Amino acid sequence: MPTLSTLGVLAVVLPLLYIYTASMAQTRMPTLRNKRICLLIAHPDDEAMFFAPTVLALTRPENGNTVKILCLSSGNADGLGETRKKELAKSGLLLGLAREDDVYVHDSPDFPDSMTTTWDASKISSLLCSAFAPHLAAQKAAANTTAPTAAIDALITFDGSGVSSHPNHISLYHGARAFVGALTRGKPGWASPVDLYTLTSVGFLRKYTGFLDMFATVFGLLVGARKKSDKGNPGAIVSMNALVGARESYGAARAAMTEAHKSQMVWFRWGWIALSRYMYINDLKLERVKS
Repeated sequence: MPTLSTLGVLAVVLPLLYIYTASMAQTRMPTLRNKRICLLIAHPDDEAMFFAPTVLALTRPENGNTVKILCLSSGNADGLGETRKKELAKSGLLLGLAREDDVYVHDSPDFPDSMTTTWDASKISSLLCSAFAPHLAAQKAAANTTAPTAAIDALITFDGSGVSSHPNHISLYHGARAFVGALTRGKPGWASPVDLYTLTSVGFLRKYTGFLDMFATVFGLLVGARKKSDKGNPGAIVSMNALVGARESYGAARAAMTEAHKSQMVWFRWGWIALSRYMYINDLKLERVKS
């Protein structure tokens, strides 16, 4: 059994180790710079509950990125859709977005807020094409000497497990892959103009270890080195919030939930905020998508 003195040492050493690791992640680990980036989410509060470390890192002024959020539902399952739209805009500003209109909510019967509904990936892909590649049909008709283009450089969303296994989250993954694949369909030899990054889902124990998940995250990064994209962007991106103080901090992520998404602050959300590793750490992987 560990002694009280051992526990006391760990209570000091582990936070200090995380503070050092987070500092290295914020200053030395590869990230996206000078890119047009869209975060694709399913519901207002996804950006705060799951992606806060990523958004805080990418909106760092010196990185020169333009970051926007596209949400495919207003989260109206409880009749609070209009309230939640406003909360999302406020959260986006707290996480570093430049303007309220950098947040767009696409409220459509095609994408209901539901724990039991899988959204149509082709409809998600079509929406993304109309938003970010409206000239796709003309580009496909042109000679293969014309490179495919898009209005964004990177798209970020959930992975195939959706972090929480929510079917709306998982649908975004399949829709995003369909969109990126469509960009180069019929254009052999050309790289996609959009790199797709997905947020890594982890098991239950890791999900609720807070900042202590740094050990498993860093280990996974070291043993699973990933190639850069065809455009030279990182194969993996790790973002870690500082414990206190800094702009990219746990406190900033917490505020995005507690100060912006007040309608969602039921008792179990407090448990998530206190224990979830996603409030501290995000690791994104580059998806390899065939046309």
